Amino acid sequence: MDENSWLTERFEEHRSHLRAVSYRMLGSLAEADDAVQEAWLRLNRSDVSDVENLGGWLTTVVSRVCLNLLRSRESRREDSMEARPSDPAVSRADTLGTVDPVDPEQEALLADSVGLALLVVLDQLAPAERLAFVLHDLFAVPFDEIAPMIEKSPTATRQRRVVEAFLAATRCGNFDALVTLLHPDVVLRADRAVGPTPAPILVRGAVTVATGAMAAMQRARSTAPVLIDGVVGLAMAPLGRLFLVLGFTIEDGLITEIDVVAEPERLGALELAALDV
Repeated sequence: MDENSWLTERFEEHRSHLRAVSYRMLGSLAEADDAVQEAWLRLNRSDVSDVENLGGWLTTVVSRVCLNLLRSRESRREDSMEARPSDPAVSRADTLGTVDPVDPEQEALLADSVGLALLVVLDQLAPAERLAFVLHDLFAVPFDEIAPMIEKSPTATRQRRVVEAFLAATRCGNFDALVTLLHPDVVLRADRAVGPTPAPILVRGAVTVATGAMAAMQRARSTAPVLIDGVVGLAMAPLGRLFLVLGFTIEDGLITEIDVVAEPERLGALELAALDV
C-alpha cells in the first residue's frame, strides 16, 4: 500500500468523529464538511510519520480550523446557527474529492442528537469556550489537551468554560443545563445591596440557586465574563454602569460557591479586567 492510500484509509477511520466534532462546534453541516476537508488537506501537506495518535492530531487540527471559523464569524457578527435545513438537492465535495450528497434524514438525526437546547447554549459561548465545552463535555477530551489549542492553562480553561456555560444557560433560560453546572450542595451568598431585604442572602442547593438565576434571566443579557482579582467571574453592567459581580468557586468542574457583590465599597475594592475572546 502506497503512502497516499495509507493516509486515505487512516483518515476514513476518523472522518465520522471529525465531522461530529465540527458539526457540534459550528452548528452547520456545510461548514463542518469544509472543516473536515481542510483537515484532510493539512494532513496531506504534513509529515505525520512520527505522530503516534493520528486521531488526536486530526482532532486538534479540525478543532483549530473550527475555532478560526467561529472567530471569523463572530467578527462579521453573523449568526452561528443555520437558519434553515440544508437543501437536499445541494451536494458538496467530501474530504477525498468525491461528491457527498446531504441526506436530509441524516441531518435531522444529527441535529436531534445534539439537541436544540444544547445548540442554543453553545451559540452563547465565545469561540474558545465553545471549543472547550464541545471537546470536553461531548467528546471527553482532557483539559490538558484542550488548553494548548486556545493558549490557556488547563485550570483557566476549565474555570472559564464553566463560567461561560453558566451565563449561557442563564441567558437562554435553560434550567436543566444550569443545574448540571452546579454542585448539589452549592452555596450562594449575596450582600445587602443585592436583595430586597437589609440582610445578606444565603441560598443552598442546586435547584434553589438555579431557580434564582432563572429569575435574573433578563438581567443576564447585560452580564459578561470578566477577571475579578485575576479569577474568571461575571460582571453585570446595565447601560454600561457596574451593578454587581459574581465570583465562583469551582471544584471538579462544578460550581460549589457563588459570591454576589453589589455594595459600592466592596465593588470598588475589586480589580476587574476584560477577558480575551
